[in-house]
Amino acid sequence: MGRRGRVRSRWHLKVNAIVLVWLVASAAVALGHRGVADARWLMVHLLLLGAISAAILIWSAHFAEAMRRRPLRGGHRDQAIRLAAHTVGASTVIVGVSVGRSPVVAIGAALIAVVGLWHAVVLVEQGRRALASSLGWTTWYFVTAALTLPVGVVLGVLLARADGSAHARLYVAHLVTMLLGWIGLTVMGTLVTLWPTMLRVRVDPGAERAARQGLVALGSGLAVVVIGAATGVLGLAAAGVAVYGLGLARTAAPLVGEARRRAPSSFATWSVAAAWVWLCGSVLVWTAMLATASSWPEAEVRVGALLAPLAVGFAAQVLLGSLSYLVPMILGGGPAVVRVTNAIADRGGSARLVLVNGGLALCLLPAPSLVRVGASVLVLGALAWTPVLLVRVAVVARRPRPVGQAPAVPIAAGQVMRRGRLGQPIGAGAALALVVVVGIAADPASVGLGAAAAGGVAPSGTVVEVAVEARDMRFVPSSIEVQAGDELVLVVTNVDASVHDLVLDSGAASGRLAPNATTRVEVGVVGRDLDGWCSIAGHRQMGMVFEVLVTGDGDDEATASDHGAGHASDAASTESAGDDLDLRAGPGPDAALQDPLLPAASEPTVHRERLVVEEVEAEVAPGVRQTIWTFGGAAPGPVLRGRVGDTFEITLVNDGSIGHSIDFHAGALAPDGPMRTIEPGEELTYRFTATRSGIWMYHCATMPMSLHIANGMFGAVIIDPPDLPVVDREYVLVQSEQYFGAQGGIADAALIAAESPHAVVFNGYPNQYDHRPLTARVGERVRIWVLDAGPNRSSAFHVVGAQFDTVYLEGAYQLGGPGTGAAGTGGAQVLGLQPAQGGFVELVVSEAGHYPLVSHLMVDAERGAHGLLAVRD
Repeated sequence: MGRRGRVRSRWHLKVNAIVLVWLVASAAVALGHRGVADARWLMVHLLLLGAISAAILIWSAHFAEAMRRRPLRGGHRDQAIRLAAHTVGASTVIVGVSVGRSPVVAIGAALIAVVGLWHAVVLVEQGRRALASSLGWTTWYFVTAALTLPVGVVLGVLLARADGSAHARLYVAHLVTMLLGWIGLTVMGTLVTLWPTMLRVRVDPGAERAARQGLVALGSGLAVVVIGAATGVLGLAAAGVAVYGLGLARTAAPLVGEARRRAPSSFATWSVAAAWVWLCGSVLVWTAMLATASSWPEAEVRVGALLAPLAVGFAAQVLLGSLSYLVPMILGGGPAVVRVTNAIADRGGSARLVLVNGGLALCLLPAPSLVRVGASVLVLGALAWTPVLLVRVAVVARRPRPVGQAPAVPIAAGQVMRRGRLGQPIGAGAALALVVVVGIAADPASVGLGAAAAGGVAPSGTVVEVAVEARDMRFVPSSIEVQAGDELVLVVTNVDASVHDLVLDSGAASGRLAPNATTRVEVGVVGRDLDGWCSIAGHRQMGMVFEVLVTGDGDDEATASDHGAGHASDAASTESAGDDLDLRAGPGPDAALQDPLLPAASEPTVHRERLVVEEVEAEVAPGVRQTIWTFGGAAPGPVLRGRVGDTFEITLVNDGSIGHSIDFHAGALAPDGPMRTIEPGEELTYRFTATRSGIWMYHCATMPMSLHIANGMFGAVIIDPPDLPVVDREYVLVQSEQYFGAQGGIADAALIAAESPHAVVFNGYPNQYDHRPLTARVGERVRIWVLDAGPNRSSAFHVVGAQFDTVYLEGAYQLGGPGTGAAGTGGAQVLGLQPAQGGFVELVVSEAGHYPLVSHLMVDAERGAHGLLAVRD
């Protein structure tokens, strides 16, 4: 190998290492996808935006220089800059989406778009300097592809901000532009010359003409799809994909002829051929799907269903197949070494091909989930096998050898494939068959899902597809009719601003759907009525229910028995931790207790707080553990205190598992922005200026609000009245109710709706101040702030054995107050509060003793709204 060849070899070793890193990252996410948020999106973008796009920048430049016999302006230096900029841009987009930072995503997307435009400009400029060459014309595929990259990136950024039908239209346009444009056009332009080289045949005489005509059709098809999405004309988008398919067929015709002259014989050629089949098949199916879709959301689901075949079957296979041919060739080392490295790249080729393509086919079939999981593991393993072999190729090719030494394994390319012509495919097929058998045997529940819905009825062969929207805490439609024996598919779209799902009593479920997300629920053959609901806490009680009504002949006996089985989970939900409640017992060692002592207001006039939503399992009553939703890890949340005129800047961070929000009664401002629900991982800043005094409630305002409050999401803001006197002792008590679900679970929404609490408490735990009393001395002035957080019951705060000489209710003194001196002969016995009301009382006790603090709604005092004020001499 000459000096120029060694430089080229070193260059490709370095830059293709970036492709390898992206592939490893994608594989790592695939392996650990259950613990990774948005794993599917992440896997796809690590593969397509990362590995495939980096490979396109590297190899389109290589082929442009080879075909036009003219280097790109700037050489390897500028190529390295473009590649580095793309890597930074793609990483920034992925990080930005993962952390929910739209500005970060926009910055990364802009960088990727600039790289695409720069790449196109460099290729056009090279064409002006290059000598005339028939095959050099194929580089215009690379130029067109590079111009689709910024279009696809812009569509992706807009997609993140859109909802409803606009989201679906942008999704289709984005997917088509990136997969069929940026990736598809590059692959087409490359294979015009690479395919005959891999087969070792001459380029078909009609290849240039076919490529020119094909590019016109391919580019026109992409433009029509984007126009169809922009105008909302679904038929136009279908026509655009059909035109693209015609361009694909025109360009492929000479390639098919070349394969007929010499059939593929190596892993590289068969992998590229398989990728080609997946691309053509997906385009054909896409055309039919778009042509028959009744709405854009339905089209979004259908198009998205073919993302795996295109990403894995087409993009990943064409990348790995091409690299299996190109890497040994580029690294060189002499004919003998190239034969060895080609043989290494071919090892297990037949098995890899069968596992990838057979496994991918299994993943697309309506098989039990364990079958699809097992098949996906085999696909991932077979795909990962190729990069491992390519690393081995690089090691062998770069290994120093004495002059004249023969390579260790002189096997010609293709011989390894031929040696495994039968054994490898049979072994791989047996592995796939084993996955199917074990998956079905080990997953009877998944087989039973169909039976649970079928109710013993014979399939009619008719497939019914129904679009369902989650909108305004309702399913639209909320009820559908299906003929007995029909197979039902629900296309569920969440058009709300919060997360929803749809669960049927047969076991079929959508999984959690983020706002604007759509999915397909394969219900199976239906032979009985089915009940459905949203399983997000409290949403079912808010009215998010759904039913499938079966018409025609069904199996009544099976229907009745299956209905009972389907509601087993409902029966289990009647188990309540309230059965274990023992109000006579004391708090346990990890009980969720709070200090009622109230610190004085701080001097700063700007109060900045960071409230983190946390889900905490704790002992909330003797014998009862619940998972409570909290502001800052405790319920009630932290008490905030200030004065009239102070500004509060609160950053709400949602570290929970569902959407939450916050509403500060102490601030007066439009709720649309600051009180909006934020999803897990998001945060918002709530700013308000306190203009009126009092003790104000804050709480989660996400529906159902009663459940969110009852499960711990409330707290108090105290704004001191002007000239509030200093007292000897100052306490704060927040009354609320407890409605226990199962042990370790959340509050029972049905009990909340029935206004039937297990306990009424001060500061989150029943009777806690019987065991840890508030304290005072004889003659001291004690102020007790009280807030009724509800969500349902009022409070009649009373101190047994004492009288109030000062009462402050909802921003005004009802008795006593600054400058009034003693209250004369007047006094008060109760501070009466409705839910969300608050105030304070002051008292001076003249005799030592233990004074009960209660709500004088005595049933509430007897179930936990009770404490003690211990007064000593």
